[in-house]
Amino acid sequence: MRTAVVNIGCIVSGDWQEPIARGDAILMAEGKIESVGTLGAEALAGCDVVIDAGGATVIPGLIDSHVHITFGDYTPRQKTVGYLESYVHGGVTTSITASEVHVPGRPKDPAGVKALALAAQRCFAEYRPGGMRVWAGSVILEPGLVEQDFADLSRDGVWLAKAGFGTFDDPAEYAPLVAMARKHGMVTTLHTGGASIPGSSPITGEHVLAINPHVSFHVNGGPVAMPDAHFDRLIEESDVALQICTAGNLRTALLCARQAIAKDQFDRVLIATDTPTGSGIMPLGVMYTITHLSSLLDLPAEMVIGAATGNNARIYGRNSGLLQAGRDADLVIVDAPLGGTQSTALAALKHGDPVAIGAVVTDGVPRFVGRSGNTPPTTRPVRVAENRLPRDFSGNR
Repeated sequence: MRTAVVNIGCIVSGDWQEPIARGDAILMAEGKIESVGTLGAEALAGCDVVIDAGGATVIPGLIDSHVHITFGDYTPRQKTVGYLESYVHGGVTTSITASEVHVPGRPKDPAGVKALALAAQRCFAEYRPGGMRVWAGSVILEPGLVEQDFADLSRDGVWLAKAGFGTFDDPAEYAPLVAMARKHGMVTTLHTGGASIPGSSPITGEHVLAINPHVSFHVNGGPVAMPDAHFDRLIEESDVALQICTAGNLRTALLCARQAIAKDQFDRVLIATDTPTGSGIMPLGVMYTITHLSSLLDLPAEMVIGAATGNNARIYGRNSGLLQAGRDADLVIVDAPLGGTQSTALAALKHGDPVAIGAVVTDGVPRFVGRSGNTPPTTRPVRVAENRLPRDFSGNR
């Protein structure tokens, strides 16, 4: 399938250091971005679908790097079906599991946690709710796991490992298992802050330093934050990624981002939601956190968007998150909401308003064009200008 987006007012690249890309059009084919810039009549003539952005802004599809999936598009914590599809209407095109800890009666023995991770990875390998790509299957670190277990899981396609929910008496006991997972190419993550559900332990900045994961999950609190003084130590004494979550402490989210910027470490800042949890289901959670950081810290919105796109992609080794040739064809058309005081999407975010979402494309396929089911309408019309396929891309079910 060949898809083009034309008449773009602004292209946000996903790279926070060079956040604005030149051009007014994006061409996609076979699930990848072919070009970002300008398109001639010949290129457009070969497209199956052409979307007219109407002068609105295009950003990479948002990556939520902390989603509590289980199996299927269902959350037992909130007993809700279809929440992942709803997140697509919030601009999230990729979800990364925070481990399948919410599976009812989850196993805690080595064979069980390995089976759970592998089953989740397999179940979401081809299943794309609402068009979303879900990276599932994170082995929950439990006593009894040995290095061969990590070798087996890595060989079978599981590339995530989660510390902080195992039955260890002392969080420091996660360190050797995290090191084993790292050795076998896994991205390692660690619950940070106060205990959140039965089976989790309070984990401070000192624990994070000793365990040395790739990512400090909800470093601003999930939902309870670690001591303020530990943020400086994490930033200065490690290269651990600092994941800021919507379902956390907003004050410490601002504190963490401010200190990371001051120490030239914003490339380590990630934005995620940590949902569904007791905090609920947040289809616009990633966008809310972008709004909070941009408006309350007086940061360019295009810079903050990079923490929810390009930064997540780099830390997790994914091919999405950047609007560049060869990257996954996941993008979102956003605009100032109708009736707001600002004239563009980036100005609205900086002002503290939510953006309107006019279209979401994943894998080069328009999932809806015109209006999100979760936002106000766009100020500018976003429409399908050409459609040579027998399909309706309005998003109507």
